[in-house]
Amino acid sequence: MKTSKALLTALGIAAVPAAAVVAGSFYFYRMAVARAPKSFLDADPGLQPNPDVQTETESSRTWWTEQPFEHRTLLSGDNLKLHGYYLSAKQPTKRTAILAHGYSGDASIMSGVAKFYHEDLGMNILVPDARGHGRSEGTYIGYGWHERVDYLGWIRQIIAQDGPQAQIVLHGISMGGATVMMTSGEDLPPHVKAIVEDCGYTSVRDELAHQMKRMYKLPAFPMLPATEALTRIKAGYSFTEASALNQVRRSRTPMLFIHGSDDVFVPTSMVHELYAACPAEKDLLIVEGAGHGDSFLIDKASYTRKVTEFLQGRLSEPAAAD
Repeated sequence: MKTSKALLTALGIAAVPAAAVVAGSFYFYRMAVARAPKSFLDADPGLQPNPDVQTETESSRTWWTEQPFEHRTLLSGDNLKLHGYYLSAKQPTKRTAILAHGYSGDASIMSGVAKFYHEDLGMNILVPDARGHGRSEGTYIGYGWHERVDYLGWIRQIIAQDGPQAQIVLHGISMGGATVMMTSGEDLPPHVKAIVEDCGYTSVRDELAHQMKRMYKLPAFPMLPATEALTRIKAGYSFTEASALNQVRRSRTPMLFIHGSDDVFVPTSMVHELYAACPAEKDLLIVEGAGHGDSFLIDKASYTRKVTEFLQGRLSEPAAAD
């Protein structure tokens, strides 16, 4: 009897942590993966002064609202209606920049980079709302993994529009940076001439483990594997497979890596690992004093000059910044 009682007591004690882990996995899924307001990011010191990870300024926001965007749609492979903003260049061209915004934002927070590509480089721009963001459908955030397949669809749409002369640049920031890196490992058509990734993470698992430690003072185990298991069920992917690092290893597209020297949200160390893994033509810009997603705002001159130089020779039409 005493043995049975002790066993039941031990089982009861073990069940409490298990229940806590299950409850915690639902909490972290809701906080990190589910489509929902992410107000907890507003006061994050690693995202100041730009909690949405944005390139927009008052002037670029005004510019964005004044543009005659064509509203584009794309049906994803899992039947989500995705939304994008398309703007033709002032002079006809077959060069198009497809931009990818960051976590919890929407297409408009890319207004600064969008203006640069359109006004300074004279390119068409396509700025999608990622699944689960903005006007696009979706109940979860894919951290770039499912979005990489969506971006293949946007690429095909531009090629169908512009034909064999289409020249495409992918440029993403934060989660958008991870998105374009994850896209880089797919079988891209030759029309994709260059990729610019800004402050993307090595993998979703690495980034969430980092945030659990930084924001919640928790080890990755057991909460992260539990949340990953729930994400497989509810969103159809795992944090481990969502690896920009693995995808970059397969890339054959010239890639420019950009990161802020003071980034604590996505540690600057990640970009060095990603850069080292990339077998394609590549270059690296570390913006001194920039935090997460701040590089364009902190040193716009160096940022735009580096992007312009990287694109020269890879696009058949000249690209000259002011």
